[in-house]
Amino acid sequence: MKFLDQAKIYVKAGDGGAGCVSFRREKFIEFGGPNGGDGGRGGDVVVECVQGLNTLIDYRYQQHFKAKTGEHGMGKDRHGANSPAVVLKVPPGTEILDEDGETPIADLTEPGQRFVLCKGGNGGFGNAYFKTSTNQAPKHANPGLPGEERWVWLRLKLIADAGLVGLPNAGKSTFLATVTAAKPKIADYPFTTLHPGLGVVRVHDKEMVLADIPGLIEGAHEGHGLGDRFLGHIERCRVLLHLVEGTSEHAGKVYKVIREELEAYGQGLEDKPEIVALSKADALTPEVLKEQVARLKRAAKQMPIVLSSASGEGVDRALQALFAVVEAARRDEEQDKAPAVETGWRP
Repeated sequence: MKFLDQAKIYVKAGDGGAGCVSFRREKFIEFGGPNGGDGGRGGDVVVECVQGLNTLIDYRYQQHFKAKTGEHGMGKDRHGANSPAVVLKVPPGTEILDEDGETPIADLTEPGQRFVLCKGGNGGFGNAYFKTSTNQAPKHANPGLPGEERWVWLRLKLIADAGLVGLPNAGKSTFLATVTAAKPKIADYPFTTLHPGLGVVRVHDKEMVLADIPGLIEGAHEGHGLGDRFLGHIERCRVLLHLVEGTSEHAGKVYKVIREELEAYGQGLEDKPEIVALSKADALTPEVLKEQVARLKRAAKQMPIVLSSASGEGVDRALQALFAVVEAARRDEEQDKAPAVETGWRP
């Protein structure tokens, strides 16, 4: 299945049904009076967050969604039926933006969440509604109101506990394949990863979702390389694992390139907890390894983890560091959601 993380769609709610102009006609009843029914309500357009989806590919081949018009009123005081809603199913983490692509409308992060994107029009009144003591035979009815319509953007931001960042060929996909059951494409050339990937890390009774995004290069915020459009998939991460390739010329400079791109992108990525690791340590001599660790330590202002996904060196240590931050963030979220308990005597 092709990965698609954004789509522009047109949605229109159903128009309301028209009211009916009708009069009661029965034998031996001279003045039957009006009995036109009201029109039904047009269908809404509802967006629902469901489990089991991880892409917006369904909206690649169909971009227009319209609800049905409510049924018209009929004689004998019969009201028209309301039209059913059109339900658009999206994966968790889908953000709905206005046509300008910037104004947020809704953010669906948990399965079961629903949002009414466009409301259907109300049905029109039949002539029975307008009967009064001075107008006992009204000959007019209301048309139904038009339903709402709009263009919107659907943008998917994957929900993961930890995210992997780094230059192309920094070993992100290899690390993901080592610690999870995911099978990303791995090769010895840059930009092997073209789409974000997810994997679940299981250690004893703990689980963590790990996100891998395509590599960044200098000037990514200006559109160089694959750009920074995939950085949105790690906005929801609790912690970032920054992999710096040990075989690069200067590990400290490589680290600063990625940090500058994160700061240029914004959205709080520069303030997220960060764990720094020097990858591909198995390909370095002890002298070069010591020099690269020192450079990276000066640039990151923290002791980096020496990591090698091929040999397994430092993998467990990196996972423990990630789990420590993730578990702490989960505890804080649970405390924020817990209801406050009142204590003390109140007269």
